[in-house]
Amino acid sequence: MKKPSITALAKAALFAAALIWGLSFTVLKASIDIIPPITTIGLRFLIASVFLSVIFFKKFRPLNRDYVLCGILTGVLLGTAYGIQTIGLSGTTPGKNAFLTAGYCIITPFLYWIIGRKRPTKYNITAAVLCMTGFALVSLDGGLSVSRGDFFSALCGFFYALQMCAVAKTFGDKDPVLFSIIQFITAAVCCLGWGFIFETHITYIPAAIIPNLLFLGIAATAIALLFQNIGQKYTNPSAAALILSLESVFGVIFSLILYEDERLTLRLLLGFIFIFAAIIISETQGGTKNAGKNEGL
Repeated sequence: MKKPSITALAKAALFAAALIWGLSFTVLKASIDIIPPITTIGLRFLIASVFLSVIFFKKFRPLNRDYVLCGILTGVLLGTAYGIQTIGLSGTTPGKNAFLTAGYCIITPFLYWIIGRKRPTKYNITAAVLCMTGFALVSLDGGLSVSRGDFFSALCGFFYALQMCAVAKTFGDKDPVLFSIIQFITAAVCCLGWGFIFETHITYIPAAIIPNLLFLGIAATAIALLFQNIGQKYTNPSAAALILSLESVFGVIFSLILYEDERLTLRLLLGFIFIFAAIIISETQGGTKNAGKNEGL
């Protein structure tokens, strides 16, 4: 029997990461019905930090001031993006949250233009127009207003894009695992702190929610990130971007199957198609440096 090639295994890893992230929207929605959203994200990053630190404890040897400062900067942005996304999820469906969040793919090239002086391509501009059309179809109601959940879901894309630009400027030759751990620790501290200040305090974690938190922390954060890093190393960037962009599609599929309030209307379907087309154009033709949510980590 012929053994699968490294490229095939790499693409399988990317597909698995997209699948896990797609499922995570519905799992997270179920979790924040029990635990406040920002606190949930803090626990997610705390679990991921502990998991990666135990497995890769030897990676801490090159830790220095530059690692810490850059990790804290990008970690604060990462925690902010996830926190805003989860607040948005509390007011909308997992499927809509998945597609509106994916706007970071389109925003990133324009932010990088400001930070890195790299002009967006015509494909980036085309993707932006398609994405805004899709956003309007998904979010605007009959009175041309946007719900709180949809607004925060779209807003988080800006902070994801900002975090990616910060990573692109600070990553350099740093070890990706150690850099990720510092970011996750920072995001955990920020989100748990913000949750303590702004949300209802929890005195215990219900047993029923523990499997969800373990999935979010270990599978959807630590393992999916590892799959992404491995997959992108051995896969053409355009192919990797296309596979990872399936995250939003999987988000809708799992939401339709598992979340009873998700309803796929013709208008929503058209909006999803416009946004997905924009993602594909931006990620495969737009000249972006890397693919995926955790670009450069």
